[in-house]
Amino acid sequence: MKSLSDVTAVILAGGFGTRLRSVVPDCPKILAKIQGKFFLTFLLDCLIMFDFQRVVLCTGYLADQINAEFGGRYGSLLLVYSKEISPLGTGGALRLAHTLFQSDEVFVMNGDSFCYTDLTAFRIWHEARKSDASLILTRVNDVRRFGQVVADNDGRILRFEEKNNNSGPGWINAGMYMINKKLIEEIPDGMPISLEKDIFPSWMGKKFYGFRSEGRFTDIGTPESYAEAEKFFQDVFVNSELKK
Repeated sequence: MKSLSDVTAVILAGGFGTRLRSVVPDCPKILAKIQGKFFLTFLLDCLIMFDFQRVVLCTGYLADQINAEFGGRYGSLLLVYSKEISPLGTGGALRLAHTLFQSDEVFVMNGDSFCYTDLTAFRIWHEARKSDASLILTRVNDVRRFGQVVADNDGRILRFEEKNNNSGPGWINAGMYMINKKLIEEIPDGMPISLEKDIFPSWMGKKFYGFRSEGRFTDIGTPESYAEAEKFFQDVFVNSELKK
């Protein structure tokens, strides 16, 4: 099995968590507690399972809390911090941290969502297509809150459909990406910019793919989804679904 030990992992953890503030008022989203553990703990445990060694944490809002809780190591992981001084959005934060990446391709995770999928298989699939950037897609029963990603049979992304009132099942961005470092270096430096809204649509003409995963997905972006995440992680980690 191909190892992921040579790939730098990046976790985007700089958001304000405005929608979650009513239930998590005094800490960044990634330090929200689930089953008595920080949400970040579950993300790092997943990276350890797939043999990652180095993680860059892109922090912003209440960044010092994250550093104080986790420091420079978590298990077998080396933790490195990239702190934005002013809000840069997901794209700007990724660009700011690029000098800390030690691999030609970088695995990126949103800090407020999680999809259980085989990351080794994802990397192999990404490299087989010589992709510049690949997203993990997950199927949900109702795409209204997320927007939808449309891809062809080989996974090449055709378009992004914004959030709207059209309900029904579909494929959404699961917030996990494999991106060529050179592509990250092309993101405008020092300005607020969103990966999802600004950068991804601009990559449509490149080798840009979506990996359809049947893996289960959760996020903690709203109080409702945060409450539902409790059962998700009970099933996935406590009941050892990840180890099957």
